[in-house]
Amino acid sequence: MVEIAKEADRTGSKRIGSLRSLAPFFRPHIGMVAAALAALVLTACVSLVLPLAVRRVVDGFQTGEAELLDQYFAAALVIAALLAVGTGLRYYLVTRLGERVVADIRKAVFGRMIRMSPNFYDGILTGEVLSRITTDTTLLLSVIGSSVSVALRNVLIFAGGLALMLWTAPKLSGLVLLIVPAVIVPIIVLGRRLRTLSRENQDWIAESSGRASEWLLSAQTVQAYTFEGEASRRFDDVTEKSFRAARTRIRVRAVMTVIVILLTFAGIVGVLWIGARDVRADVMSIGELIQFLIYAIMVAGSVAALSEIWGELQRAAGATERLVELLEVEDDVRDPAASRPLPAGEAIAFENVTFRYPTRPEIAALNGVSLDVAPGETVALVGPSGAGKSTMIQLLQRFYDPDEGRVTLGGTDLRDMDRDAFRGRMALVPQDPVIFAASARDNIRFGNPDANDAQVEAAARAAAAHDFLTALPQGYDTYVGERGVMLSGGQKQRIAIARAILRDAPVLLLDEATSALDAESERAVQDAVALLAEGRTTIIVAHRLATVKKAGRIVVMQDGGIVAQGTHDALVAQGGLYARLARLQFTDGMAAE
Repeated sequence: MVEIAKEADRTGSKRIGSLRSLAPFFRPHIGMVAAALAALVLTACVSLVLPLAVRRVVDGFQTGEAELLDQYFAAALVIAALLAVGTGLRYYLVTRLGERVVADIRKAVFGRMIRMSPNFYDGILTGEVLSRITTDTTLLLSVIGSSVSVALRNVLIFAGGLALMLWTAPKLSGLVLLIVPAVIVPIIVLGRRLRTLSRENQDWIAESSGRASEWLLSAQTVQAYTFEGEASRRFDDVTEKSFRAARTRIRVRAVMTVIVILLTFAGIVGVLWIGARDVRADVMSIGELIQFLIYAIMVAGSVAALSEIWGELQRAAGATERLVELLEVEDDVRDPAASRPLPAGEAIAFENVTFRYPTRPEIAALNGVSLDVAPGETVALVGPSGAGKSTMIQLLQRFYDPDEGRVTLGGTDLRDMDRDAFRGRMALVPQDPVIFAASARDNIRFGNPDANDAQVEAAARAAAAHDFLTALPQGYDTYVGERGVMLSGGQKQRIAIARAILRDAPVLLLDEATSALDAESERAVQDAVALLAEGRTTIIVAHRLATVKKAGRIVVMQDGGIVAQGTHDALVAQGGLYARLARLQFTDGMAAE
């Protein structure tokens, strides 16, 4: 998988042409783009006409024709009105376009990220991804909704003003053009430096957000181990690096602005000095000099504005690169180009499967594992930690693909089917239940968004969750907090089980589903699971053997392989690993019914 946002990448950046990557997001709104451009051109043209009106007014004073002077003032007023209306229209269209495009970008990035396999998140902090979706898109909104339109307007004013300057006073304009190279060179040279610094700044901001998210989501563990000081120190270190990068960027941009404005206006003052001498020599009129002066100021102002906007565009280019990286990153797990239809049965098979986690390629989590689970059969996977039990569940959900062999559902390789399709036939209760920041009812309904309240409560009763849910302040509608902080570990697990019951899928996957339950709740949930498993293909992962004693078949795993299979009594009679585990948990392997 392509790794992104590594520290080494902070030293480089692509050219501003990376902004072209945003083109696909503008195409659906081409009408709005055209209207915004039309308003932009209108305001630029009106701005360029204004100095002509000023010249007429000034020269009109010299002619003494009152009626003609009145016409010039009326024309100036009409031009000002057009400028006001055009500017307001441009602001509305451009700002609306920016909001629309950035909203589309956010949706596209989130839609891409939510579908990435776990392997992707093994190499990047979730907080950094969130930073890209929020911070980088906010920067793009500022640029698209303001900077780009201002830049285009200033380009038009620069080009039009320069042409009208040449028409008004060719000699003076020629002198102005001699100043242009002196202004352009620092923009190009310092602009390259700005581009690199902008990318570095954005990367450190994302790193800072990623660290903050990681520590805050684990605040209780951090506090329990009195790690607050170290966490703060590490966060402060990353934040200071972000500040230093921003400080350098600001300094470079300030220097560039000073150089550009100083050179521009120093040159204009010199040119106007020559123009003033031409007026005294009657080579040109006062109106022409004022017209030339206004155009010169407009051109100089547009150059100064462009020098500032250039820095904003550099930052936008860096943000665009980072967002495009997320949109274009290749996932190791992909749906086939032409998927096969879902098979009729729910038979599960692992055929000589070998798998290594990408983050631990030197260790085989599974090594040549073969296992067949018949439709409707309940199979329990037991064994010590690290034996590969949960890995079997992850491969069955196709969060990863095996390095060798294949995993099939109904005889069809999972890699030949759409993930959404076969996952729709599965209900999972993970080892660490995920509880969303919503009500208890909505958390259960996550298993089936179309379920009514009665179905939700029936699932909760089956999962032995109804009693504690009704005891909450607002019952099922109680907000349970981020990650379910208002609930105990056992309560979270029972909500996760209720969610799986509500899903009513033909394949049931239970990964340590009762590990956080007390004995009474565990017995109630075991009864519910047993009822739920009837007629379903069920795989249960468990450390506590009491949970799986009644399973149709128990598969014993060790060091990534299967070492024994059979019923509880048969495995105890055989001796070996399972019998040893049974003695440890039951004191006597034949006790505890």
